[in-house]
Amino acid sequence: MAEASKCRIALLGLADDTGVVMNNGRDGARAGPHAFRAALSRYGVAAPMDEPIDAPAYPRVFDAGDIVIGADIHETHARVTEAVLALLELGLFPVGIGGGHDLTFPLVRAVARAHGVMKGLYFDAHLDVRPEVGSGMPFHALLGERLADRVSVLGLDPMANTSEHLAWFLAHGGAALGNDAAPACVPGPAAQPAFVSLDLDVLDAAHAPGVSALNPCGMNPRQVGAWIDAVSRDPSVRCFDIMELNPSHDADGRTARLAAHMFLRFLRGIGERFREERVGS
Repeated sequence: MAEASKCRIALLGLADDTGVVMNNGRDGARAGPHAFRAALSRYGVAAPMDEPIDAPAYPRVFDAGDIVIGADIHETHARVTEAVLALLELGLFPVGIGGGHDLTFPLVRAVARAHGVMKGLYFDAHLDVRPEVGSGMPFHALLGERLADRVSVLGLDPMANTSEHLAWFLAHGGAALGNDAAPACVPGPAAQPAFVSLDLDVLDAAHAPGVSALNPCGMNPRQVGAWIDAVSRDPSVRCFDIMELNPSHDADGRTARLAAHMFLRFLRGIGERFREERVGS
């Protein structure tokens, strides 16, 4: 990690699981950012930023710490939006680590305020389009408030969602991609700003037991990793998050290590994107 002026990426801990508890999920995701950083510290990268421009490189990361939790979920959301706006003003690309998936909403809200109505791709076994406040609310709020108008989900479990939620999603700009879909850029107009959100419960429980809601038949890390490689290079992507890491149910740390791995894959891909943008300018 380095000081903000020397960085392109900002890491923001979203250390709250109030929304998870409100939706009767397994609590513990508030410790997700701490577990993520611990796992990340045990990784190394083979290509530091100081290598020549034509070599693989990882951009420097500014660790902005964890958000201060508010008196209620709405105040916490407001603080997330305020913090992300401040990072954007510094010219940093925000990456959130959580924490309940509801926190994707205030993160993307800040980016939409800066860049306009967004398209998005999220990896999740659940639609998360509940109208009530809680961890299942983010994409209902983003689509309902017109902060996003095209949102695609990958990894949806048809046995873990209601027909009513799916109908609402499809009627409001949502699309469900098959698990076997070939990795690609975020669906939608190339010029439209995009968000990407990885809920770790999209992964099979054998690979990711440390989540708020176990997935008995999810995607495997290679499938998800190939998509992360693709979207990280997409020039429309303006933010990224990894959510629902729950170390209380991750005894051997495998989920935290997998989250760190996905972050590094994203970091490498966006590093290549930044380098191409610099060469082309």
